Amino acid sequence: MGDEEDFSSLPLTDRWVHKVWKVRKAAYEEAAQAFEKTPDEYDPAFRPFVQDPSLWKGAVADSNVAAQQEGMAALCAFLKFGGREGAVRSRQHTITSIVEKGLPSTRPAIKTNSLEALLLYIELDVPGPVIEEILPVLSNKVPKVVAAALAALTAIFHNYGCKTADPKPVLKFLPKVFGHADKNVRAEATNLTVEFYRWLRDAMKPMFWGELKPTQQNDLEQLFEKAKSEGAPKQERLLRSQQAAQAAAPAGGGDEDEEMADAPEDEDVGEIDAFDLAEPQDIISKVPKDFFENIASSKWKERKEACEALYAVVNVPRIKEGDFNEITRCLAKCMKDANIAVVTQAAQCIELLAKGLRRGFAKYRSTVMQPILERLKEKKQSVADALGLALDAVFLSTDLTENMEDITEFLKHKNPQVKEGTMKFLVRCLRTTKDVPSKQEIATMVECAKKLLAESSEALRSGGAEVLGTIMKIIGERAMNPHLEGLDDIRKNKIKEFYEAAEVKAKDKPKPPPPAARAPPPGPAKKGPVKKAPAGAKKPAGFGAAAPPAQTPTPAPAAAAPPRMGGLGNKIGVPKPGGAAPSGGLGGGIKAPQKRSAFAAPPSPRRAEPEPEPEPMDLDDPPSPEEQRPAPPRMGLGRGGLQPGGLAGRSLAKPVPMDYTPTPPMPPPPSGLSHIERAELEELRDANDRLLKQLEDARHDRSKLLSEIQELKNQNASLIEDHTRDVLSIKAKETQLVRARSDFEAAEQTNDRLRRELDRLKRALSHTEDQLRHANRARPGSPSSPHIGLGVMSPTHDGGIYNDNGYQQQSANRNRMSFASSMSEEKENGGDGMMSGGFHQKVSPDPRYHQGGSGGSSGRGTPAGFRQPVEEARSSESLASMGFGSYGAERSSSRTGMRTGASRLQAPSSGTAGGMESWKRAAEVTSQLKARIEQMKAKQGLNRP
Repeated sequence: MGDEEDFSSLPLTDRWVHKVWKVRKAAYEEAAQAFEKTPDEYDPAFRPFVQDPSLWKGAVADSNVAAQQEGMAALCAFLKFGGREGAVRSRQHTITSIVEKGLPSTRPAIKTNSLEALLLYIELDVPGPVIEEILPVLSNKVPKVVAAALAALTAIFHNYGCKTADPKPVLKFLPKVFGHADKNVRAEATNLTVEFYRWLRDAMKPMFWGELKPTQQNDLEQLFEKAKSEGAPKQERLLRSQQAAQAAAPAGGGDEDEEMADAPEDEDVGEIDAFDLAEPQDIISKVPKDFFENIASSKWKERKEACEALYAVVNVPRIKEGDFNEITRCLAKCMKDANIAVVTQAAQCIELLAKGLRRGFAKYRSTVMQPILERLKEKKQSVADALGLALDAVFLSTDLTENMEDITEFLKHKNPQVKEGTMKFLVRCLRTTKDVPSKQEIATMVECAKKLLAESSEALRSGGAEVLGTIMKIIGERAMNPHLEGLDDIRKNKIKEFYEAAEVKAKDKPKPPPPAARAPPPGPAKKGPVKKAPAGAKKPAGFGAAAPPAQTPTPAPAAAAPPRMGGLGNKIGVPKPGGAAPSGGLGGGIKAPQKRSAFAAPPSPRRAEPEPEPEPMDLDDPPSPEEQRPAPPRMGLGRGGLQPGGLAGRSLAKPVPMDYTPTPPMPPPPSGLSHIERAELEELRDANDRLLKQLEDARHDRSKLLSEIQELKNQNASLIEDHTRDVLSIKAKETQLVRARSDFEAAEQTNDRLRRELDRLKRALSHTEDQLRHANRARPGSPSSPHIGLGVMSPTHDGGIYNDNGYQQQSANRNRMSFASSMSEEKENGGDGMMSGGFHQKVSPDPRYHQGGSGGSSGRGTPAGFRQPVEEARSSESLASMGFGSYGAERSSSRTGMRTGASRLQAPSSGTAGGMESWKRAAEVTSQLKARIEQMKAKQGLNRP
């Protein structure tokens, strides 16, 4: 007992962390009782725990179960009575311990208080921080802790709903917990998923549905069917901020409460969307690098594969905004593709882009809208469906006003198929739009629909009636009746059928005016009498008679209304005190009343009506601008026939003195009020002038801004056109470059082939020359003329005429003598050396054999001269087969002739000199041939360093 007395004397914070669990338990109980007795959240009892919120970490995770139970109860009391500041400071120290130690506890009281503490943390502030603290626990290794955390999340979303608590962070963890090995964890994950479905419906599926097993999907679908029958969920627990708003709401009236009660139901339907739940994804970096190259390919399969690759990239719930100008241009160009598979795939890509970007796709609408509408001429249903879905997705990113111009333009298209597709698109737009079209837009649509009613196609006529019926559903029958004038009953009945069957989302404009009509009556009721005075100023006609007195104190009142000139009549009557005092200043005569008598009847009642009003209203009439205008006409009427005589003194003199007596006392009483009213009127007029000036300035600024906007639009359009033109030119250059590369590759292949053929010919020629040299060495010339053999067959080993060994070898080749060159020269000069005996003319024969004739049988003397021509003919045939027929034939024939007539040649005569010249000419021809070959190589790019 003595120890307990010592413990009780310790401060509460010391006992809170005492090593003895009974002391801690007593401290928890004492704190809970103290919290419940506090008058407000600013009581000193909360101060130690607000200043040191870490004290709660040990209380909620106490090692002793009994003490932990009391610690949880103390935390609930602290949150319930302590306010928001204590909750915000302590939640980072307690939530993890509550989830790991409190929720999995075997004691029901601890579990209940733990869950209540989490809900109180959310109630005092917002759900986000609490959910962020719970999510890491889902990766805990202990299954019962993970199951308890999932159960807590289910309770949070069940009580506060998915509108107050953001479900996106939790939806990402569902695939992981569904794959857990423990069945209890999977069961709690199923419960949480069903709770999400109560709030989100099918909008949650894109986040995780594809990662579940088919069996799990089937089980969840069965549970979803049960959840559908329960109806729409409602938030069961409100935040403190919501409670404060609800407490202030009843003061506004019952009607407002009903409206607030109805509003959430409408919002729930619109807010459940996968787009809002998904995180934006960057897809620009994921677009294939060869997309633009393949999309511009001449092969339809490559274009289709490019669209399919893009489809796989953009098939996400939400897309991060970026620069999609080039992609949308390529997809718009695909709308003109001859292959319908490419068109369909491109339309699907546009649909996904529009759905993923939503309002961010509005700037690309003008790029894709018209090509899609133009492609509606396709009769295949699958293509038409894909184009229609793309149009619907584009419309969701914009509104009816932005699309109206394109729709009305294509409703007049010459192709009936395009016209019908555009009409169906307009009907879908009217059904899905949430904004009521303007009167001008309605008139435009009605005009186009009436033209459709006169079409020859039944589908177009029915479409026109459906458009009119849908518009009638939006604006109402009464507003639609003027547009239906002139239509026959059959068409009206059909329009009425579509009107009854139409379902629209647009809110009707006539509904807002009734509440506005209710609100004004209570306010103006008090201000009514005050505003009557300025309202009187708006009646210048009624105050025309009373206006003259205020216009000018002396002449105007007298002229406008003689009865009111009583007070001023003294001034006017002084110069003319006669009986015609009222008309004295007007040059009165007696003839005037006679003319006036005819016109007196009409004006008199006019004066009689204002006379009762002017007495109080004369004070408001004084403003000069209004009085000066009405006063002259009144005077003109009053003096109707006052051309020579003016007003009659007799008829008007009697009523005037009657008015003089009552009028003098009347002006003084209102004179005191007139200053106030005049001041107020002047202030109102000044304010009106200022407002009118401001309005004029605003109109001027607006017109200026509109002109600037239009100018910027024009500049933007021109820039877009320039950019498009540049892109097209770049694409054309790229195409030309690709073609040039292919041509270059083909030319290189051809050059390689020609080079190989040239090398082969060089080798063949060299081989042939080598054979000829060996043959000449084996068979030297006749002993009688050895110099001829040396001159004919040069022992120099060259590589043929195509061997490129420099200038020296070329000069050596030029100096070599061969009778073949003389034969070639003879051919070039037009002669036939072999047939016409040119050879014998070039080479003079031996005089021994030339005496008796031409020496045609000179070759018979030696047997060698008989055999060598045969061998030379064979070699010439081989050369001819390789393309060197003329050169080889000339060379072989020259050598054969030389050997045949060698026995007859004694010395190099004039024919020998001619042979030397022909060798020189052959060398020149050879050099020219080599130059031509080099030129051909240079043209084909075959030159090598």
